[in-house]
Amino acid sequence: MESLRGKVAIVGAADSEVGVVPHMSATQLTVDAALKAMEDAGVSKDEVNGLITCDSFSEQHLYHSEFIAEYLQIDPKYCISVGTSGGTTFSLIHHAASAIVTGVCDTVLITMGDSLRSGLSKEQAMNAQASTGHSQFEAPYGPSVPSLYALIARAHMAEFGTTSEQLAHISVAARKHANLNPAAQMRDLITVEDVVNSRMIADPLHLYDCSQISDGGSAVILTSAEKAKNYSKQPIYLLGVGEGHHHEHISQAKSLTASAAADSGRRAYEMAGLRPDDMDFAELYDCFTPTVLIELEDLGFCEKGEGGAFVESGALELGGSLPINTHGGLLSHCHPGNPGSMFSLTEAVMQLTHSAGKRQVPGAEVALVHGQGGVMSSHTTLILGREV
Repeated sequence: MESLRGKVAIVGAADSEVGVVPHMSATQLTVDAALKAMEDAGVSKDEVNGLITCDSFSEQHLYHSEFIAEYLQIDPKYCISVGTSGGTTFSLIHHAASAIVTGVCDTVLITMGDSLRSGLSKEQAMNAQASTGHSQFEAPYGPSVPSLYALIARAHMAEFGTTSEQLAHISVAARKHANLNPAAQMRDLITVEDVVNSRMIADPLHLYDCSQISDGGSAVILTSAEKAKNYSKQPIYLLGVGEGHHHEHISQAKSLTASAAADSGRRAYEMAGLRPDDMDFAELYDCFTPTVLIELEDLGFCEKGEGGAFVESGALELGGSLPINTHGGLLSHCHPGNPGSMFSLTEAVMQLTHSAGKRQVPGAEVALVHGQGGVMSSHTTLILGREV
């Protein structure tokens, strides 16, 4: 297989307003982020000849990417929309990079947005959630999405002695980073005690173990490494990428304490020629706190079963051995559904271009960015760097 290492680069990245944004629809959020990313890159609409979007829950269109192209008044040679939940963003980077390397197009806009907070009624939100479970083995029993992730937390506790207090350290670190991010939805500092004393959502997950429900849009511009040299912005190169898929429904998972992140991570490390210890920071999908625990272990940042002690040590905070989710993550920055991972990507670009302000990881050169979709189902890992 031909390696994508160093052959494409991100030359623009931007987010829309996030949180509760009732004055903008999902389409407006998607387009706003796109225009801002093009401005960040110094790219005109006429230069964009590839477009990738993801489906919106709140404003559905049969041909979503074509609809956005029409809205933007561009005529791309490459135009697709996908809907693989949280893992969508990073799978799209893989596909866009392949399209560029094979000459299908040379400048790809990836943009996505949704209005889960303002654009859906409670009934619509519950219907969307109900579609997650297996129609035969899960949905008839009425599980909520938090309850499915609670199974993972409970299994890790049973097998390795992990505690609710250890999980809480993940939320506390995310909120500390969000406190430094003026764009974050939730910025007030919280403590471990605040997390474990917050309302129980699905035992053992408390309110602060769960991600936000948000509106927001985010976009990046991807082009060839050769063409990236023509832009004034520091290019951020794709060094490695890998995917891993073990199941769709949690009732069919091979394990509740191990995931296909181990596969996606291994493939990304191999392509990049790097190891976990080489990462200056990581942006990990954190829809619920146990998700982060499994990802840290499966991506090689600590041994299996040691995730609880690792997060308790303060490793995840700025100044720790592995700062993660420096923008606040899904737990504190925002989570508008399918586009959720995208904000990890734009944050990684900001960190690697050394423009993150008070939350900057000093001297950041290499980062791992990971997304997962479903209930620990679909995993994609990216490794990004300032240099090839």
